Amino acid sequence: MIAAVVRMALRFRGLVVGIAAAFIVIGVVTLRDAPVDVLPEFTPAYVEIQTESLGLSASEVEQLLTVPLEADLLNGVEGVDVIRSSSLPGLSSIVLVFKPGTDVYKGRQLVQERLTQLGGAAFPNVSKPPTMLQPLSSSSRVMMIGLSSESLTPIQKSVLARWTLRPRLMGVDGVANVAVWGMRDQQIQVQVDPERLRDKGVTLQQVIRTAGNAQIASPVSYLEASVPGTGGFIETPQQRLQVRNVFDKIADPKELGKVTVEGSGGKLRLTDVANVVENHQPLIGDAVVNDEGGLLLVVEKFPGADAKAVSEGVEDALEKLAPGLSGLQTDTSVFRPANFLDEAAENLTTAVVIGALLLVLALVAVLMRWRTLLVVLLTIPTSLVASALVLDLLGETFNAITLAGLALALAVIVDDAVTGAENIARRMAQRRAEDAETPVATTVLDATREIRSPLGYAALIALLVIVPVAIMEGRPGAFLSPLALAYAVAVLTATIMALTLTPALASLLKPSAHGSALVARLGALYDGALSRVLAAPRAALATVAVLGLAVVVALPAMGLSLLPTLKDRNVLVRLDAPSGTSNPRMTAIATDLSRDLRRISGVQNVGGQVGRAVSGDRIVDVNSAEVVVSMKPGADYDATRAAIEETVDRFQGATAQTTTYAAQKLRDVGALTSGENPATGDGLSVLTGEGKPLTVRLYGQDLATLQREAANVRRLMGGIDGVGGATVERPTVQPTLRIEVDLDRARRFG
Repeated sequence: MIAAVVRMALRFRGLVVGIAAAFIVIGVVTLRDAPVDVLPEFTPAYVEIQTESLGLSASEVEQLLTVPLEADLLNGVEGVDVIRSSSLPGLSSIVLVFKPGTDVYKGRQLVQERLTQLGGAAFPNVSKPPTMLQPLSSSSRVMMIGLSSESLTPIQKSVLARWTLRPRLMGVDGVANVAVWGMRDQQIQVQVDPERLRDKGVTLQQVIRTAGNAQIASPVSYLEASVPGTGGFIETPQQRLQVRNVFDKIADPKELGKVTVEGSGGKLRLTDVANVVENHQPLIGDAVVNDEGGLLLVVEKFPGADAKAVSEGVEDALEKLAPGLSGLQTDTSVFRPANFLDEAAENLTTAVVIGALLLVLALVAVLMRWRTLLVVLLTIPTSLVASALVLDLLGETFNAITLAGLALALAVIVDDAVTGAENIARRMAQRRAEDAETPVATTVLDATREIRSPLGYAALIALLVIVPVAIMEGRPGAFLSPLALAYAVAVLTATIMALTLTPALASLLKPSAHGSALVARLGALYDGALSRVLAAPRAALATVAVLGLAVVVALPAMGLSLLPTLKDRNVLVRLDAPSGTSNPRMTAIATDLSRDLRRISGVQNVGGQVGRAVSGDRIVDVNSAEVVVSMKPGADYDATRAAIEETVDRFQGATAQTTTYAAQKLRDVGALTSGENPATGDGLSVLTGEGKPLTVRLYGQDLATLQREAANVRRLMGGIDGVGGATVERPTVQPTLRIEVDLDRARRFG
């Protein structure tokens, strides 16, 4: 079979070389637009459902929303492996993680069918309808856009963000979600004064009916405005006249304040018992842009979307919107991972050029003949480009892990190219020395036949190296699978090129070998070492096994990580204050830290997110915040990172943790599938699940009983041989004002 392939390559050597040239051309054109990202898609298939319920406490959210949704509605969805839920003040978040291999879109369809079955009996009308969020990439955030203005109010900025910016950005190809931190919805509020109500003899229900019925529609079911319209039409003998109420004037706070209070006989207006103003809803979070108040738009992308292309699409959309955003400044440099990708591409290009020059020098020293060198130098890039094209056709995204797989396979690619070309050149030199009349094609065929078995065994051995990675399951398997795929594709491509392109080029160029003193000395050393190994193969294998085991044991002690260390110029500072910290206080803390960080010479921009946003990716209360620090392009990375960490360590007011967005995503995915706290542990322990090998969970309604039983379980676990450091993780307790009605006293006061 292999001989037939080689004969075919020699017979149609011009076609083979032409196909190789086409690979190079197509690769240069196609791969320039290939999708790139920082990390691979390693997030398991999951669906997240968020239910906004502004005004409910965390315990009310748990009882009224989370438990009915999780236990009665979503439990038992086909393919679901794990269900995780969180109940925060005003928000219920439920995550359904599907079994490996499940189609995420099929899973979303099954979940959506369950959500359509919601009924009032099982789901009380205390919140907005549950929302199923869009599927997101593993490294979902592609940009943070800071909005600031000296002439617009926060509400005016929010109106532009909600009705102009967000809809346009959601239309950009690849954008899955745009969450707005610091959003202040424009509202007309009737702020009741209890003393004025008492003095005027007006009840709160009268004010609610007056304000609600003055609107074109009201969500309050017992009001007349809950059914918009006044009859629909008037029928006359000749025509039907549609009836339309016009509420344009009442949309203004001053006009609404003139409305007569129902039941007052036309004597009182709303402004007599309340303040009618334009204001915003109670905040669930806020934003800090360069130590000032503002809005922060977080743009997230779909799985597999090109981070750079999405970033450019968002910037193009903002540029087209600029004429309609008078007085509003947009800053896309707060957080832009595409900058890191551009810098990484430049560094990679430099490294490739330097490596290629060193490779050429090494090959010149070894091969000593330009024709043989040309065969090798044409085969190596063709193998790499062909491998990259195959990965692109398979839908793979080029990221740090994929490129690591290609880099690991580079040694095999070079070895296959050199082995094939050198053996052919040696046989061609022997043919010339013997002055034989054997056709060139026959000589090339014989030379290739000699190495087909070594090449086959070498490829098999090279592929066996990645078998442990290829069969790895869970989060590590998903994270490292692009490395195994890229490595395998490159090894197989190199083997095919050695059996097709190398013979075709050799038959055209007719290379010959020329011995050198360096090659002779290296050959003698290699022959001596190989002879000793073959004389005692068992001892050699045992020695290699012992050395490998020693390396495996020594790695943890050396403090090395299996995860890539990326010099990302976007640094993430996570702030956590005691539970119950107010939104203004947390905003002030984030602002103070932003001001300190901006004083560092290497810092370019600072943006902060306090709490959460509607449909946002942070499921936290207002006592948590994130500050994103972007470095200047030319700043010294190590010095600036050290200055940032030193500033954060000195900061008082909240517990601070410095990391990068890539490392944070590794933790978030670990928490998603294991239930661990994403704020604890390093990325490796969360990714592999080694941080907490065994977790015992207790379920129940009474917190005091749960804590007592948890202490008993901890005591039992601590008594088992081999168990050390057993701890109890208690849910966060938030200060709460409880109001209990005393019916007897309430009856006495009416």
